Amino acid sequence: MVIIENATLAIIFCLITMLCWGSWTSGQKLVTQSAPLSIFYRDYVYGIFITALVLAFTLGSLGSNERAFLDDIQQATLRNMALAVVGGMIFNIGNTLLTVGINISGIAVAMPVGTGLSLALGLIVNYIAKPEGNVGLLAIGGGLVLASIAACAFAYKAKNEEEEEDEGSSTKGIWVALAGGVFSGFFFLLVTQSIVEDIALPEAEKLTPYTGFVLFALGILISNPLIEWTVKRLKLLEGEDEVRYGDVSAKEHGLSLGSGFIWGIGMITLLLGSQDAGGAVSYGLSQGATVVSVLWGLLVWKEFEGAPAKAKRYLWIMGGTYVVGLILIVMARANAG
Repeated sequence: MVIIENATLAIIFCLITMLCWGSWTSGQKLVTQSAPLSIFYRDYVYGIFITALVLAFTLGSLGSNERAFLDDIQQATLRNMALAVVGGMIFNIGNTLLTVGINISGIAVAMPVGTGLSLALGLIVNYIAKPEGNVGLLAIGGGLVLASIAACAFAYKAKNEEEEEDEGSSTKGIWVALAGGVFSGFFFLLVTQSIVEDIALPEAEKLTPYTGFVLFALGILISNPLIEWTVKRLKLLEGEDEVRYGDVSAKEHGLSLGSGFIWGIGMITLLLGSQDAGGAVSYGLSQGATVVSVLWGLLVWKEFEGAPAKAKRYLWIMGGTYVVGLILIVMARANAG
């Protein structure tokens, strides 16, 4: 099993997570210009699961360290395996809603709204489970993240003031992304509870990051048909039944699978890097993915091109409050004893 035992390399791995998690949504933006979101997301899920399996049977099974993938899964308890699977299911609900929000409102709006709420809830959930760090800094940082969500919503409202959209349609993506953030705030705690605390000396009955990732991805895979059916029944998207899976080009399938691969690489680098980089650093860097995704939405996809000056001012406020809030959260977690 290949592990990370160098602090500098661990930080680099966390930076890779930030770039991967901030970039995979551009694959969605590109594919859904001509293909339904449900087809993109189905391939995206396949991409995550395939990535997890390949990593488990290569990096997770090579080297001289004990507890290769197959050995690890045989010694793990049912409880720990179930935690990882359920974590994948909960993630999939939240991430599906996030992608719907992106499809409606764009990356620059849905990502900070959905992941911002996920971050704020994650702070509360993780602090209750394991109280550590400066609670005052955590509260202020979380409050600033919530303020950034409000600023993002105001930016989107200002952007659509001059467009011919009814208010219900223009805010639908924000509400869907917020709902996704509610679910996404809980998944990582479940996964980390199932994984060993020291990968170099893995305790019995728990999972290595490679095994935990496979079971997490399995939870995403087995829950996706029901979640996809529910999204269609709730009519959160239009025209989803007009294009069949086989009608989509190989290039579009490949881009969708690639998006899942990118997200999966980000997940495993975070699980590996957090062991030596430290919880505060890895946590802060991974959440910086939101800033990366917003830059994609603004600079590459030009989602606010031509928007009124008021909308752009709200975007600056959103970015500033999010970054400052994130810094305070990292500082608070760095004080953990």
